[in-house]
Amino acid sequence: MAEGLIVKAVSGFYYIYDQGDIYQCRARGLFRKKKIKPLVGDMVEYDAPNKEEGYLLQIRDRKNELTRPPAANIDQAFIIFSARQPSFSTAMLDRFLVHMEALDIYPVIIVNKEDLAGEDLQQELTYYQKTYEKMGYSFHLVSGITEAGVQKLQDYISDRVSMVTGESGVGKTTLLNLIIPSLHLETAEVSERLGRGKHTTKHLQLIPCRNGFIADTPGFSSLEFEQLDEEDLDICFPEMKERMPSCKFRGCTHRKEPGCAVKQAVEDGDIASFRYEHYTQFFEELAQRRRY
Repeated sequence: MAEGLIVKAVSGFYYIYDQGDIYQCRARGLFRKKKIKPLVGDMVEYDAPNKEEGYLLQIRDRKNELTRPPAANIDQAFIIFSARQPSFSTAMLDRFLVHMEALDIYPVIIVNKEDLAGEDLQQELTYYQKTYEKMGYSFHLVSGITEAGVQKLQDYISDRVSMVTGESGVGKTTLLNLIIPSLHLETAEVSERLGRGKHTTKHLQLIPCRNGFIADTPGFSSLEFEQLDEEDLDICFPEMKERMPSCKFRGCTHRKEPGCAVKQAVEDGDIASFRYEHYTQFFEELAQRRRY
């Protein structure tokens, strides 16, 4: 019996990485009986007499689990947006960040195509950069996914399991091609009519890189809060989580209660108003989902 990492799952076969070699395995029937589905990113025990005829025997405990895309044990995510084509959206970014916080995944924010932004938009992006950095996030403005820009990200990649995500057509696949030139992954142009790109990634795969692994993931057009309840939403906003102990009432939802430290911080300008607006929008979305 040996140990390895599932780096790809296709048509009932699981491809396990073990010290530089890949073993093709099937899952034992007990996984199906127990309704356990092995995921890309799972650390597993397996038995393989050769590289083509192995069996997956056991899955180690997971650090986290994603449903879309289906993956496990992700350490960090490069969340890529563009300044224009498609336009940058703080609401969409905050949706991604809430998901990352809920799953304990470290986010690295990259806003591409800064060179397409006019002076007013560049000032706006600089404001957003300072705002998110104040919360403790890594936020990078780049004028294109280039080799020079990728060099700045190399330290993030080392010794971690990372994924590249974001809306379609913003440069995810281009970033991966520069990080690992031998991949030659397919890219697609942004649709001028729709303002968004085509999905170029067909399946999830972890790729060895700098003593870690990195995955390309299909682009998202929307994100639903499937694994989160409204009472846990505030801890997914770091600037709110920091102030929660100072609220007058335990279980404060930071919406209508008096003596709320979060609302006071918004009034004082210590919490960005757009972040608070997104919090209240997401809260109502989650509450409505539970009602129905």
